[in-house]
Amino acid sequence: MTTDSSTAIAKDSVVSFHYNLTDADGKVIETSRDGDPTVYLHGADNILPAMEAAFLGKAAGTTFNLRLTPADAYGERKADALQRVPAKYLSHEGKLKAGQIVRLHLKEGGEQPVTVVKVGKFSVDIDANHPLAGETLNFDIEVIDVRQASEEELSHGHAHGVGGHHH
Repeated sequence: MTTDSSTAIAKDSVVSFHYNLTDADGKVIETSRDGDPTVYLHGADNILPAMEAAFLGKAAGTTFNLRLTPADAYGERKADALQRVPAKYLSHEGKLKAGQIVRLHLKEGGEQPVTVVKVGKFSVDIDANHPLAGETLNFDIEVIDVRQASEEELSHGHAHGVGGHHH
């Protein structure tokens, strides 16, 4: 599909964007600029609510900066989020080591990113706070494309294709 710079982001828009994410000190945490743009379905709760609100009404070609406090991003760090779990409940490759981010299999299904604090023989101490909890996040965003979602994307609740979800 071609970019239509006159199309403003609204509910059921598929939005492609590039971003640089930096912390409060300006250190780059993550970027999409060395690969495909990130793609999401607007109004489907696929990104942080404060981010989604900032995208509303923007069009392809728009660049903007967004600063999110912990309350608008991943919350404050919780001291009681430290847990000891059996290593078999963690998805990882290779040997576990402190500081590594792995995925914890949840009882109710799904997974959650956690940070390894200490590795024991059979269990692992983890920090279940989101790795970016407690951080003020600064996004430098460039909207690349805006288009109407397909019926399939609407029924699945997410964008498809490069940068989106693949089945």
